[in-house]
Order: sequence, then structure tokens, then C-alpha cells
Amino acid sequence: MRVRGPVGRPRTRPGAVAADRAYSSRANRAYLRKRGIKAVIPEKRDQAANRSKKGSRGGRPVGHDADLYKERNTVERLINKLKAWRGIATRCDKKPESYLAGLQLRASMIWVDDLLRNAD
Repeated sequence: MRVRGPVGRPRTRPGAVAADRAYSSRANRAYLRKRGIKAVIPEKRDQAANRSKKGSRGGRPVGHDADLYKERNTVERLINKLKAWRGIATRCDKKPESYLAGLQLRASMIWVDDLLRNAD
């Protein structure tokens, strides 16, 4: 039995992409800029030092929305909570349906724990 999913590319583009410093290359920023997507990526210290060392030829500092970048942390913490369950972290399931069922089960367990914690 095949699980039907979305076919083809998504019809909408994201407004912004939040990534960590590993993805702060000029090529990644140019790729996003060409497609009209805001890059919420902090600049590496060595890249900032090289840019400032060049003076006016180094260009402007990259824009960085700190508030949007903080929201990225929330998503990462959820992924870490999901992966704390061994079956999801190791991807032992043979079929996509059982892996998806495991994800849904773990997400519901996290949700119930959060409800119980906030009920007090």
C-alpha cells in the first residue's frame, strides 16, 4: 500500500529561512536572495573579520533578525525531543507508514506531557 503525499514542488515559497552559522556562505545567501527569500543566518566571526579587514571593499554587514532566529531554537528543541525516542532517532522502521506512526505517537506523548505539566 502506498502512502500518497504531495507530488511535485511546493506551490509557495517561505518568507524566510533560518539556519545556523554553518550555512552563512556567500553562495547560500545569494541563492536565497535570487529567489526573494530572507536569510536569517548569523555571520561567522571569521567572515565578519575578513569583511571588516577589507574596509569599504568588504561590503556591508549582513542583516540578521535576532527575533526570528530565536524561534528556530523552538523547532530544534522539538526535534531533539522527538529524537530522544530511540525508534525515531535510529529510523529502524522499514516502512514509511510505521515511521510516521512512531512520529505521531511520540508527538502526542510530548503534547500530553506538556498538558499535564501546565495543568498544575
